[in-house]
Amino acid sequence: MRIGIIGPIGSGKSTLSKLLAEHYEVPMVAEPVEKNEFLPLFYEDMKTFALLSQNAFYSSLFLLMWNSKDYESCVFDSTLFSNLVFTELLRLDGTMSAYEVALTYAIADEHLKRLPDVDIHLVLRQSEEQLFKNVNKRGREMEKDKYDYLKFHYGNYFDVLDRIFKNYQVPEEKILYLDLGNIFDEKEFARICRVIEDRYAKLQKNKK
Repeated sequence: MRIGIIGPIGSGKSTLSKLLAEHYEVPMVAEPVEKNEFLPLFYEDMKTFALLSQNAFYSSLFLLMWNSKDYESCVFDSTLFSNLVFTELLRLDGTMSAYEVALTYAIADEHLKRLPDVDIHLVLRQSEEQLFKNVNKRGREMEKDKYDYLKFHYGNYFDVLDRIFKNYQVPEEKILYLDLGNIFDEKEFARICRVIEDRYAKLQKNKK
């Protein structure tokens, strides 16, 4: 089972990915977001570094997914579709130009053509209030004083994601929206695993 986790900033993608990978005893493929040298530059000057940072993320994630393309089972804490949401949001808020967005899509399309799809696109949902609490709790210096950016991000994230899924004709049955509670609670984590396993079993049954 190959799971790709998608969700807005602070939704717990990396944390849940780690828990799922440990639970199923499979590799976790983690996007090295905090180690990406473009990220702090992007937060300092979004207009200047939006295109460069976006394509740095795509290239880095593509290599990770390419190197794990033959894994029968694994958990990705980000996907190329997840990154495309950021591109679309940066277009919507005027940070990226139409030309920059078109160029980014062209590169992303080349990446996507070369990679197998995941079995389940797991989309994490939490309330906006909880997302802000999560971001404040983890305390990344570069995310401080970014209320307006995050507010816009949260307000438009899922509409943009839905459009991207439709644009790339991702089958609805492979998209699993998951409303998260406390993932460290034993019962809640068991529920999450059960929901994932039920969807995967249904997908496997439909293949036969």
